[in-house]
Amino acid sequence: MSDFSPSDGAPAGRGADRGLLAGRRILVVGAGTRRSDDPDAPVGNGRAIAVVAAREGAEVACADVDEVAAAGTAKRITDTGGGAHVLVGDVGDPGDAARMVADAALRLGGLDGVVVNAGIGTGYGLAGTSVADWDRVLAVNLRGPFLVAREALPLLGEGGSVVFTGSLAGAKPGSRSPSYDASKAGLEGLARHAAAEGAPRGVRVNVVAPGLIDTVMGRSASAGNADRERSARLIPLGRQGTAWEVAEAVVFLLSSRASYITGQVIGVDGGLSTLR
Repeated sequence: MSDFSPSDGAPAGRGADRGLLAGRRILVVGAGTRRSDDPDAPVGNGRAIAVVAAREGAEVACADVDEVAAAGTAKRITDTGGGAHVLVGDVGDPGDAARMVADAALRLGGLDGVVVNAGIGTGYGLAGTSVADWDRVLAVNLRGPFLVAREALPLLGEGGSVVFTGSLAGAKPGSRSPSYDASKAGLEGLARHAAAEGAPRGVRVNVVAPGLIDTVMGRSASAGNADRERSARLIPLGRQGTAWEVAEAVVFLLSSRASYITGQVIGVDGGLSTLR
């Protein structure tokens, strides 16, 4: 019997005393969900990751550039009896990144895992991408994970885990934003390097690479329901994924069940990456 009865589509958890992340202290950077005027808007990856981690027994520091979004995630956790803290900062700013990691370690009493989920996309094609667009996307999507990993890796001990949220766009073109594609490809190289540095101390680093996931960000990139339905027909499993399904993969990689997995890119894409 589950200890939770969520009404938001989230999978039920096992409870703090016996979940996959029981007793673990997790920082999720980018833990909010993009704001939307749609009352039925889907949850974002960061919020789903934080909520599922808490439902699997972790105490979670919810960090985001948007304090309201971070607080909304933390409230979902505390409303079901979990432990959550709100942190605010811009992941692409070196001072903010260092402060978020240090504050999370202080509030949680240490760190066992870190998720860097923050990501943006802007620009359309090479001609439609300004230098400012390029620099901002790379600052959030690639410099941010580098800054967080640099600060967090020394604080993680044996069994520690870092998970970056990448994208299928890191391996295949399709986002229409060259800065987004490049940042996600670079993230995979960063993860392999960090995995090599962390391995001697038993710290693992991996990437979860979602495909077409039904989130507010995903919907804003499409032209509407008809466009999403056309996209779904391209996926071998015949549908878009949900942020909750991305979260399950992330939580697995944070857990001891993934103790021999490091330096890997795990696709959560319904088989889309298998197509040429």
